[in-house]
Parts: sequence; structure tokens; C-alpha cells
Amino acid sequence: MDRENRLNDRMYWLKILTKVIDPVLSSAAERKLKELMPVANKSRSNVSRLEAIGRTLCGIAPWLELGPNDGEEGVLRQKYAFLAREAIDAATDPESPDYCTFVYDKDAGGQPLVDAAFLSHAIVRAPRELWEKLDTQVKKNLVKALKATRCIRPVRNNWLLFSAMVETALYIMGEEFDKVRVDYAIFQHEQWYKGDGVYGDGPYFHWDYYNSFVIHPMLIDVVNTLGGSYGDYGMELQKTIMERAQRYAAIQEMLISPEGTYPAVGRSITYRCGAFHLLAQMALIEELPERISPAQVRCALTAVIKNTLESSENYDSEGWLRIGVCGHQPGLAEPYISTGSLYLCTTAFLPLGLRPENEFWQAPPQKWTSQKIWSGEDMPADHAIDA
Repeated sequence: MDRENRLNDRMYWLKILTKVIDPVLSSAAERKLKELMPVANKSRSNVSRLEAIGRTLCGIAPWLELGPNDGEEGVLRQKYAFLAREAIDAATDPESPDYCTFVYDKDAGGQPLVDAAFLSHAIVRAPRELWEKLDTQVKKNLVKALKATRCIRPVRNNWLLFSAMVETALYIMGEEFDKVRVDYAIFQHEQWYKGDGVYGDGPYFHWDYYNSFVIHPMLIDVVNTLGGSYGDYGMELQKTIMERAQRYAAIQEMLISPEGTYPAVGRSITYRCGAFHLLAQMALIEELPERISPAQVRCALTAVIKNTLESSENYDSEGWLRIGVCGHQPGLAEPYISTGSLYLCTTAFLPLGLRPENEFWQAPPQKWTSQKIWSGEDMPADHAIDA
């Protein structure tokens, strides 16, 4: 029974994830995303479709990369991998009614670069399913679309990593990539590092979740993909970036309350459980801090997912996400938030890229840190890092 309960966690995650992503990918595959997806912020109508596709694929890519196999989950994965490739085709085909803009937009500014980067991150995470299996013409369209974003000048903050991620995807595709854009993003973030696993978002520290939404996950995958081209320095850089990410993941795990809530602090809080992108990624790549077990992360993230995505109030009558953290809370949105933005929540589901037999899914349930402390358990003291 215990093993069945553990596997039920995975089934629960898949149930919630497919509920979230199905309207996006089904509509996009039929080239009806523009027609069917509501846009909560009309000033973002030109960019919201790419937001929805890029962010959805960024979260589900590791799961898709497991590939089709026998069994119900394998069939489900095959279905969504096909829809994902059709969505990429629809978004990059100039003749498609769902063709997305990849250049500067008069209303939304440089936003296309942001979501081209999330799409690129998906390709880096699932090169076999989301690149190699594309038809030749779709590959050409995708490369052209990503290169088109080079006309957008990134803001001097976490946006530098968006340019770096696009170039990293082009490298994966066998295209010529701009190493200067990658170098600039990495070395600026080195300058902005504040200590104890936390980067500034630009020169200044911000109380928000951008270290998890963007900074750590993209730094890890950019440097792990391209670090070899830097020689010994690249290996040292990978080590440093990973140590910092482990510390931030430890902090993230401690932020989850015994009830599975967390501080709703800072901008973009309506990305919901996507606030734990980094914690989920560290579980996926099996680089969690030594004191945090995969099982306690599974249990903590399950509680967070329940609190942010289970209620019917999170969805409209057609199943599209509505703005909020725990229900429909449009007042929590910044001016740049729209319907497509919300699908960054899928990044909390990254551990689905671990096979069902992995320890993450198989180990018995465990309390996470705040549950242990607030139930009276003794715990080792927490300490900062110097790296």
C-alpha cells in the first residue's frame, strides 16, 4: 500500500499537469491558440501565445524527453510530445494563424526575447523530442525565429540570461552561436552575486523569486551545456554555480511551510508554484543539498502544487489558468502579466523527468524541514555558504 501511495504522487502530478497544459497544447497544435486562448491583459495580446507555448514546454520538456514507452503514461507522453512539436510548428510558421512575433513589439517591448528563451530552454532540456524529431522545414523556421530575437536588446538584469539561453539552444541545434552574449550574461551575474546562494537581479537585490524563476535554472543549463568550451575555468565555474544553486535550493525548501504555503513576496508571484523552479530542477538533475532528501522535496512540492493549482477557482470555464496564486486574484498581477505568463507554473513539475523507479518517486514519504521543526523535531543548525 505504501508503494501505491508513493506512485499516486506521480499520478497526481500528471493529473494536475495535463489539466494545466492541455488547453495550450491542444489549441496550438490545431493552430487555434490565438482564437481560443483568452488574454487577460489586452496590451500583451501579441506576445501571450509565445508566452504560453514557451513556458509550458520549458516545464514539461524533461518529462517529454523520457520518450514513448508501453503503459498509460508512455502513451500520454507520446501524445503531448506530438502536440508540443505541432505547437512549435504553429508558432514559427509564417503562414500559420498562430505565428508568434520574435522581434520587438510596439506594445510589449522586448517580451518576445523572454519567451523565446523559455522555448529555447525547453529545447535544451529535450533536444531529442523537441528538436531532432521536428520536420526539416520546422527546424529552419525555428532557427530563423530564434535568431530574429537578436535584434532585441536585453534589459541589464536577468534578461541577459534570456539572450544566453537562445544562443545555447542554437548551439544544441548545430548553428553558429554568439559566445559574447553568453559570456556577458555569465560574467555580469558573477558581478551581481550577493552571497549565500543569492544573485542580484541586476546590480540590486530584490525580494522575489527571480533567482528561481530564471537566474539559477538558466545559469545551470547554459554553463552545463557550454562550460566545456571554457576549459578548466568552465569546470570551476560549473562547480561554483552548482554550489550556489544547492544553497538556494536549501533555502527554497525551508520556505515551504508545514501546510505547503510559502511567502507571497515580490513580483511575478502569479507564476504560482513556478516559484520553485530551481528546487524542482535540483531534484531533476539529482543535485539536491546533502541534508535534503528527494522524498521530502517530493512531499513539499506536492503540497505546494495542491495549494496553487488544485482549486477550480484557478481556472476559467474552458480550463485556462486565471491570474492568481491561490484562486482568481487579478490584483496580484503586474502590468506585464497576462494569461500566457501564468504557464511558468509548469516548471514545478520538472521531476516528472525522473523515471517512476527513481528514488524521488519510490522513497517513503518524509516531512520537509518546516514540518520537522514545527512538530518539535531536533535539527542541525542552518548555515550560510561563503562561495
